[in-house]
Amino acid sequence: MADRKIGRVYTARSIAAAIAAVLLAAGLNGHPAAGARGHAKPKAAAAQVTANPTAGMETQATHAFVIEVETGTVLLDKAADEHMPPASMSKIMTAYIVFDMLKQGRAKLDDELPVSERAWRLQGSKMFVPIGGRIKIDDLLKGVIIQSGNDACLVLAEGLAGSEEAFLELMNQKAKEIGLKDSHFANVDGLPSADHWMTARDLATLSIRTIQDFPEYYHYYSEMGYEFNNIKQGNRNPLLYKGVGADGLKTGHTEEAGYSLTASVKREDRRIILVLGGLPTMKARAQESERLIEWAFREFNDYKLFAAGDKVDDAEVWLGSDPKVPLTVGKDLVVTLPRRARKDMKVTVDYDRPIPAPVKKGQAVGKLVVTAPDVPPTEATLVAGADVDRMDALGRIATLAGYLVWGGRH
Repeated sequence: MADRKIGRVYTARSIAAAIAAVLLAAGLNGHPAAGARGHAKPKAAAAQVTANPTAGMETQATHAFVIEVETGTVLLDKAADEHMPPASMSKIMTAYIVFDMLKQGRAKLDDELPVSERAWRLQGSKMFVPIGGRIKIDDLLKGVIIQSGNDACLVLAEGLAGSEEAFLELMNQKAKEIGLKDSHFANVDGLPSADHWMTARDLATLSIRTIQDFPEYYHYYSEMGYEFNNIKQGNRNPLLYKGVGADGLKTGHTEEAGYSLTASVKREDRRIILVLGGLPTMKARAQESERLIEWAFREFNDYKLFAAGDKVDDAEVWLGSDPKVPLTVGKDLVVTLPRRARKDMKVTVDYDRPIPAPVKKGQAVGKLVVTAPDVPPTEATLVAGADVDRMDALGRIATLAGYLVWGGRH
C-alpha cells in the first residue's frame, strides 16, 4: 500500500527502511525519545531557603531517635545505630513474643503459668510473684509492661518456651524477621549483659511493629497502674501523666544504661515514636522526653499531597492506542516536612518519555519527587492509571513514518 507526500512514494520496503533508520537513531526499539525525562511540575515556587528546624537541636541523651510513623521520616538521629544497653526497654521484645503466641492461639490470656524458685529470687524491678504459685498470662503481661517485673518475664519465658534459653531463641529469631538490624538478646528482662544490646532505631522499629501487629494487646502499654500480691505499682512512663497523647511504651534504667525511654505519642492522625537512652536522672528523662515530643509536633507536620488513584499528570505514550496515559500514585502520598518549609515545597514528575505501549494499569512508569529546603527528598512510585493497548500494525507503520518525515506523531 502506498502513501504520497510531496511527490514521494512510500512503499513497504521504503517504510521498513525508514523505520530501521528511526530505530537506529532512537537506539531503543522504536522508542524515539529514550532518555528524555518527564517535565518538572512544581506545586510551589522555590523561595528563600528556610532555617533547618533540626539545626542546633541538642539533647543530653547519649542516644536519641525520633520518627514520624506514618511517613517513616526521621526527625532526630543521635547515635541511633550505635549499640546501647536497652535495660527494661528490651521487655518490649519479650512482650512481643507473648503477643505473637496469643495471636497464633498457642496460648490464652487466662492460661496459668508456674512460678519457679529462680523467677521468685530474680532481683531488680519485681512484680513480686509468689514462689510455687500459678499466675495468669494476663496478669504477667501487666507485671512485665506496667510494673517492669523481671520475675514476670522469667515466668512467661519458662512457662511458654520451657526455659529462658528457648525463649531467647524465639526473641532473636523474631528480631531478624521483623527488621531489627542490630539487636541481640541475652536475657528476657534487660539486666546488664555484654551480649545484650539494641539500637535506638531498632527500638523504634520494634515499637512500630508492636502497635501495628497487635492492636488488640497494645492497650497494656497505656495502663497507668496495676496491683498484684497486694502491692500496687504505677506505670513508669512519665509521658502517660503529662496529657500529651502518650499511649506507650517502656522505660528502662540500670547504672550502665542510665535512664531511658521508648515512647509513642499520638495526636489526631499523627504518631511519633521517641527513643532516648543514657539520661542522668529520672527527672531528666521526664523533661527531655516531653521537650522533644513537643518540638516534633510543633516544628513538623504531615501533608497529604495525593490520595491513591488521584491523577498526578498525563504521560505521552509511544505507539499506543491512546496518545496519553494518566499517572497516579498507588497509595496515599503523605510527606512530613518542617512547617516553615511547606511553602517552599516542590513536586516533580519524573519518567522516561514517551512510555512505550502497551501499558498496563498499575504498571510502575516513573517517580514523583517531593523536595523542600533542608530535608531529604521524598520519592513515590508513579503508576499508570489506565490500560493503553499497542497500535495495530498499520497504525505503528504510519506513526513511525510520520515521525521520520515530520519529527512527531500525526
